Amino acid sequence: MAKDVLCEVNNCTYWAQGNKCSAESIYVVSHKGKEASNTQETDCKTFEPGM
Repeated sequence: MAKDVLCEVNNCTYWAQGNKCSAESIYVVSHKGKEASNTQETDCKTFEPGM
């Protein structure tokens, strides 16, 4: 599991100095409720398709 979660949205409640996310958990979704096949189909910049 990742130790650091980066966030560039500095007006978010969970944004912390150094572009860190201070939320206890992260929720990532795919667009339109379908299975994602690339980064553009998610709200996660680090998405990589699985098996």
